[in-house]
Amino acid sequence: MERDQDSDQLSPWWRRALIFTVVIASIALVYITAHTPQISPPIPDKVINVADGSVIATKEDIEEGQNVFQRYGLMDNGSLWGHGAYLGPDFGAAALHREALILHDDYAQAKYHAAYQSLNEGEKAAINAEVATLLKRNEYNPETGTLSLNASQAQAWKTSPAYWAEYVKNPAHDGGLKPNLITDAAQLRQMAAYFDWAAWASIAKRPETDHSYTNNFPYDPDAGNIPMPGAVLWSVLSVLTLLAGIGGAVAIRDRYPSAGWVSQLKEQLPSRLKPGKATPAQRALGKYMLVAVALFFLQTLMGGAIAHYRADPSSFYGLPLYNWFPSNLLRAWHLQCAVFWVATAYVAGSLYMAIGLRPEGDKLAHSNLLKWMVNGLFAAFVVVVVGSFLGIWTGFLQLTGDFWEWFGATGWEWLEQGKFWHFLLAIGLFGWFALLFWLGRSSKNESKADRALIRVFWLATLAVPLFYVPVLFIGHKTNYSMVEIWRFWLVHLWVEAYLEFFATTLVGVMFYMLGIVRVKTVLRTVYFDGILFFMGGVLGTCHHWYFTGQSQAMFAFGSLFSAMEVVPLTLMCAEAWDFFSATKRDKDGGSAVVHKYAFYYLVSCGFWNFVGAGICGFFINMPIMSYYEVGTMLTANHGHAAFMGVFGMLALAMAVLVLQNLSTPEQWQKMEKWVKVSLIGTNLGLALMCVTSLFPGGLCQLWDVMTHGYWHARSEAYIHSHLAETIEWSRIFGDLIFIIFGSLPAFVFAVKGWTGLLSEKSKEIS
Repeated sequence: MERDQDSDQLSPWWRRALIFTVVIASIALVYITAHTPQISPPIPDKVINVADGSVIATKEDIEEGQNVFQRYGLMDNGSLWGHGAYLGPDFGAAALHREALILHDDYAQAKYHAAYQSLNEGEKAAINAEVATLLKRNEYNPETGTLSLNASQAQAWKTSPAYWAEYVKNPAHDGGLKPNLITDAAQLRQMAAYFDWAAWASIAKRPETDHSYTNNFPYDPDAGNIPMPGAVLWSVLSVLTLLAGIGGAVAIRDRYPSAGWVSQLKEQLPSRLKPGKATPAQRALGKYMLVAVALFFLQTLMGGAIAHYRADPSSFYGLPLYNWFPSNLLRAWHLQCAVFWVATAYVAGSLYMAIGLRPEGDKLAHSNLLKWMVNGLFAAFVVVVVGSFLGIWTGFLQLTGDFWEWFGATGWEWLEQGKFWHFLLAIGLFGWFALLFWLGRSSKNESKADRALIRVFWLATLAVPLFYVPVLFIGHKTNYSMVEIWRFWLVHLWVEAYLEFFATTLVGVMFYMLGIVRVKTVLRTVYFDGILFFMGGVLGTCHHWYFTGQSQAMFAFGSLFSAMEVVPLTLMCAEAWDFFSATKRDKDGGSAVVHKYAFYYLVSCGFWNFVGAGICGFFINMPIMSYYEVGTMLTANHGHAAFMGVFGMLALAMAVLVLQNLSTPEQWQKMEKWVKVSLIGTNLGLALMCVTSLFPGGLCQLWDVMTHGYWHARSEAYIHSHLAETIEWSRIFGDLIFIIFGSLPAFVFAVKGWTGLLSEKSKEIS
């Protein structure tokens, strides 16, 4: 049937509206990025004790302290200004509270000649007010580059190295780090200076304002840090934005039902994705999916081990696991596995679709050259994956020497591997785009509809490597505020904007090739969802920067635009039922029925997009909520539900689709039961993980923050309290179901699919 019909022509204003949205939002984001160095908390040239004029720390000490923080992987143990891991403390919050306690005791002795704890409530309140006034006073002189401290503050800085030396000594008390992780006195002094600088920036007033450089984060009433009125105001306004956005989305869906994927299915078109029929290059993509699902299985095993570290860091069922695989190493691997397995599945799925879009009988699609290029790209990805994992391991073990940042581990969360591996991955991603561009070049037999779809496919694909590049801008001594800017240019823009757009495009191409929708429907939906994604997702990045040394403007940008991110997710959840309905249409073996499990994963993707990214994301993205909860288990709840529920489910849909198409009907019958078990296991396990542990654990931790302060909810005293440990142990049910009935059957399915390909190849040779 001819697909290139007049009805497939879409107004160019859709494309123009999308480009306009991206450009305007990006200009605002670029301005924020360019303005950040001017407003970042300053790093003083020297920190002095005004009592005797002695130098306590220098700028070099603080900058080298940041490098110590990186090279020992402490961002995969605890956090700084709320960003990082949840096994250890927030280092800045702990340093601030420690300094406040020292000042309390010194001032109590000086004023009342008694210990602070022995004072009555009125006397304590007076001491608290004096301490808060002192801590908030900004004694940094920008002209001389000098930060002045009184004797008590100086004493807090001087005794800090011993405090942190004690912390990193015992795995039972530091979340499962390698025993005696840091013993070098100079490194301990530098790292302590870095944490104390972070504490100073979080309490000292920004010049000409009444709040700190971090907008009064973290919450610590003992130090005088309390939320700003603006955090409440913009949170309320974000709710109004959400209600208006959802109302508008519902009205648009009601007025223009054809703006959805499958809302006007009247007849099924011929499918280009037929099981058992694939080109040599498409068959070469089978090993991509095997590696992707294997990494997924490994990720779940590491995730289970990390959860155990949080419940019992002293041993892994009697084994000192921290001697070989400390918690920060497993967490770094866990995050990198997530990136690599999802990216590998997307690369393979997009290449499979691009080859399938070539006209039937096309020489390029069946050429050995294309097969070798696919194999070459696979080899490049294997080198990057293996090199990254080994680099992180050797880096955290301090085996890479002065080259730790290049070939070891940078230590930044989600970006742990060394810069060399970042460069190679960026080159590989651009190589992937180049291969897709080559495959999408015009052909004499290519329809206008195909060409229109290919162009938007190119646009979506190019955004993935293009927005990986910012990670390369993080320098050896980049101010932490600027580090967070570049880090979330990748983490947020990838996950909540450009990767969402790519994923939507990939689903659209899949639907088109299955004969479920016409190209006009695909283009209209991709452009419409893209406009909504970029309208909220690009400037929605600002919700990560509320407390990283930015101005109050982040409250406005982050809260309002993050609320708008929920709008397209609401529409996609509504479309999930249409996905499900599509699989129920009996077309005598039509594609929708044949690929029903890939569709079920897409239904799951739509559901988790709304719940994990939408509901759970909006819940923690309001400024006032983020102020109390950032870095608690509520963040982990959102992260697991959104990343696995959305990108993970879509990656599994791609794996099922590709491996099913590469298999014979007989082979698929043997594999199908494993896919069914995995589909149920991943969704049930993820739901139990969130409902029984992450969400209730996050609520309890949030309550502790609001009751005692952020430092306490992130301390060992809370994490290993009876309540917190009980909730953490309850996660074992969801984890076991997710691993045993989710990721393991998926791995078995992938192995069976790959071995089936090998057996078919051996038959062809014989």
